Amino acid sequence: MSIRFYNCRILTMDNFDVVYGEVHTDGNVISYVGDEKNAPKDVKFEREINLNGNLITPSFKNAHAHSAMTFLRSYADDMPLNDWLFKQVFPMEAKLTGEDVYWFSKLAFAEYLTSGMTACFDMYFEPDFMAKAADETGFRTVMCGSISGSAEECDSALAKLDILYNKFKDRSEFVSYRLGFHAEYTTDMSIMKGVAEMSRRYRAPVYTHNSETKPEVLGCVERYGKTPTALMEELGMFEYGGGGFHCVHVSDEDLEIFKRRGLWVVTNPGSNSKLASGIAPLCKMADMGINLAIGTDGAASNNALDMFREMYLAVVMQKLAQDDAAAMPANKVLEMAAKGGALAMGLDNCDTIAKGKAADLVVIDLNMPNMQPINNIVKNVVYSGSKSNVILTMCAGKILFENGEFTTIDIEKVRNEANSAIRRMKAE
Repeated sequence: MSIRFYNCRILTMDNFDVVYGEVHTDGNVISYVGDEKNAPKDVKFEREINLNGNLITPSFKNAHAHSAMTFLRSYADDMPLNDWLFKQVFPMEAKLTGEDVYWFSKLAFAEYLTSGMTACFDMYFEPDFMAKAADETGFRTVMCGSISGSAEECDSALAKLDILYNKFKDRSEFVSYRLGFHAEYTTDMSIMKGVAEMSRRYRAPVYTHNSETKPEVLGCVERYGKTPTALMEELGMFEYGGGGFHCVHVSDEDLEIFKRRGLWVVTNPGSNSKLASGIAPLCKMADMGINLAIGTDGAASNNALDMFREMYLAVVMQKLAQDDAAAMPANKVLEMAAKGGALAMGLDNCDTIAKGKAADLVVIDLNMPNMQPINNIVKNVVYSGSKSNVILTMCAGKILFENGEFTTIDIEKVRNEANSAIRRMKAE
């Protein structure tokens, strides 16, 4: 489909200048970005959309998610992390079926779209069902390996990861796969060594939960005499890049490894604050030039899947932690949410608005009261914006959400199926 967006403010994310002009899409890519005067005049568009001065920008990407965990939204709150995880989350997850994951993933995709997100980096169960939900929705889903277990489970876990990687790594325009495992504290050394060997064999990056809590780091030091990051580096796990989700309690040595290897830190400020895990040292990371992106984590620990809230928390928590109102400028966090997220999960063609790039776009209403007056658009988006400002979300040139309506998701059916599934699981 060819679409012309005109009379719009454009933030390409190549820099933070906001300019007036037009953005054209042709099929799944951007075909023109520029002013009205130089726009091609002989193109027949299937739609022409007057944005009335509103902002068009690269869509947001959720760089760490457990999408189907929408089923645990507000189910086990106000609890210590270990009790929440081992006494509430794991027992309920054992009741999930593939069909459940399909519907709960679609529920998450709908929520992502209302927040201007067109991609998630997802670590969860039943990848076949999640891939089906992603392809049907037209929502980009990069699935991440989530294996864990004991030495006795090593062979089966590694075989599973190998199969999934090769099955899904280039599944479709909307589904791909990255090597990964759950975390050091849930994974035997034999499995971690196997993941490192697999990374070298496929020349592929590796991702995992890393240094989310103090007990996690202290436990790793007690077991192996080093932090999770240092352990993974010693195992040769990062020779081809990758990254860590959370990275709250990291040492100077850890950060040097991240910098040297070009690893990605995916911060999750909403989840980390709600679970009292701590505040990641994003300012220090940014000063070192470490790659940064943002994720929501799952709805069990957040509980909203809202990139606007994550951006706001990422900024203000740094200012509070640093005791410095100038810390962590808004433009850096906006870059993390859009461009950084795309690059963290390997969606290199989805990071900016430019001719030939993927048409993954979001339109933000600047005319609503919370965005007025217009003194600084970038800062307004981060400090004042909310998902109520999202007018339109496009992925691969197709509008998936517009003016409160979904085009590829039957939201009433999704709601009904999700509630039916959770009633069954509670009764089991």
